[in-house]
Amino acid sequence: MNLVSLKVDIADHVAEVTLLGPGKGNAMGPDFWRELPEVFTALDADPAVRAVVLTGSGAHFSYGLDLPAMMPSWASMLGDDSLAGARTRFLNEIRALQDAVTSVARCRKPVIAAVSGWCIGGGVDVIAAADVRLASADAKFSVREVKVAIVADLGSLQRLAGIIGEGHVRELALTGKDITADRAQRIGLVNDVFDDQAALLAAARAMAAEIAANPPLVVQGAKDVLNHAREQQVADGLRYVSAWNAAFLPSKDLGEAVQAFLERRPPSFSGE
Repeated sequence: MNLVSLKVDIADHVAEVTLLGPGKGNAMGPDFWRELPEVFTALDADPAVRAVVLTGSGAHFSYGLDLPAMMPSWASMLGDDSLAGARTRFLNEIRALQDAVTSVARCRKPVIAAVSGWCIGGGVDVIAAADVRLASADAKFSVREVKVAIVADLGSLQRLAGIIGEGHVRELALTGKDITADRAQRIGLVNDVFDDQAALLAAARAMAAEIAANPPLVVQGAKDVLNHAREQQVADGLRYVSAWNAAFLPSKDLGEAVQAFLERRPPSFSGE
């Protein structure tokens, strides 16, 4: 594949998928959302791959959704007077992004997310779809959609309850607060924290190699069984939140959030 936003290296039955940008924060724009499901569908089908490490290039995992890149294509679907046709197109857009994240969970090969630096919004959606999450000591996590007038709709609200418990999910989703790697480990978002990025990647690669040494079909069967009940519930939740956002996401507060982001100032929300 001719990839722009991701890099894939495969050796010794382990694939390493690296987010490439754009920018130092590996923001998730149109290229990322197109390529993520292509990559994970290909890895799922590749018999040479038995485990996957997913990480970010540079100092950060991802700053999350690239709003400036995504908003132009959404503008005609989000107007105050948008009718059924425009809302339906936006619903389809949300579900396409959801399917991209779900491709990580659906991949039969176990996925280990290795997180350094910031992991925000869509970044949390993606790592929540992984099987195991590891972090470096400088990692910071945020389900920040509420701060930009969006109900998180790509999987965090559906998957995190089974990982960190409902109380912690509600705290993160309703405040949009940032948490450190230490807090993330204490609530179970990550399994282990390592001193730096080099130690993190070494540990993620070692875990992937350990998984790859096991019988591949049995490993895939274990993941399938573990996913069975959860993914059915997740799918129902994703359909609900996509319909909710297609109906209610357009707002003055969303416009204010985008404008404040572009002007690098705090937003002032009115509840309209």
